[in-house]
Amino acid sequence: MTDENIKDESEAPEPQAEPADPAEKMKQELGEAKDKYIRLFAEFDNMRKRHERERTALIKYAHEEVIIEMLGFFEDFERTIAAARKSPSDAKELLKGIEMVYGRMQQLLKKYDVREIECEGKKFDPHFHEALMAEDAADREDGTVLEVFQKGYMLGDRVVRTAKVKVSRKQ
Repeated sequence: MTDENIKDESEAPEPQAEPADPAEKMKQELGEAKDKYIRLFAEFDNMRKRHERERTALIKYAHEEVIIEMLGFFEDFERTIAAARKSPSDAKELLKGIEMVYGRMQQLLKKYDVREIECEGKKFDPHFHEALMAEDAADREDGTVLEVFQKGYMLGDRVVRTAKVKVSRKQ
């Protein structure tokens, strides 16, 4: 016999003789079932723990791609600030740099399906708007958005930030 065969034979469970007594047979089957249950429970618990670690890592790093892209904007702003400090009287170049960064940011938002919530002149909807003020407006329908204090945004079909607005009311 080779060492490999000896190893295989030593790892194989020894066949157990069937007990003649039915009670002993039941105890043996119960022991085997209990052993299977414990192993299955341990396997399930390990799988649950692994799933939780993977889920935690996914949540922690889910926004990594967006952060990496945002670093480009951060660096663009650093360069714009440095250029403004170098020649503070050149407002046209500063504005051009800021507009370029703004355009890139708009592209990023579009890429991730982030859209501004259209508000002004629309009917107030509490799912999309948060009313901060109300103003009497005889020329407008009750509950019409008159002014936007802070824009609201959607990510796909989900509202990620409601718009802060002023709405009309009838006297």
